[in-house]
Amino acid sequence: MATIAQAILEINPNAEVSINNDNIDNIIWNNGTPKISKSDIQAKMDEIEIRDAHIRPRRKSYPSIKDQLDMMWHDKQNDTTTWEDAISKVKLDNPKASE
Repeated sequence: MATIAQAILEINPNAEVSINNDNIDNIIWNNGTPKISKSDIQAKMDEIEIRDAHIRPRRKSYPSIKDQLDMMWHDKQNDTTTWEDAISKVKLDNPKASE
């Protein structure tokens, strides 16, 4: 889930803010950072959600790092593509919105 801070920083990478209770109504703009409207922040959060929708399912689907390293070692020993096939399947099963 996109955070308020993530949205603000994507709109203005130099923004300095404090956010109380992760509430869009409780943003404190620090050090002269120009305010960004709540509607612009919410729109950016929605955009991030759509753009990054594939990330959580991919994270859950990838084999553990231990298993991936083991696959790579065996692939190198046996001239196989087990690791590459496993990663490709996760990516195909959980495509990015733009893919």
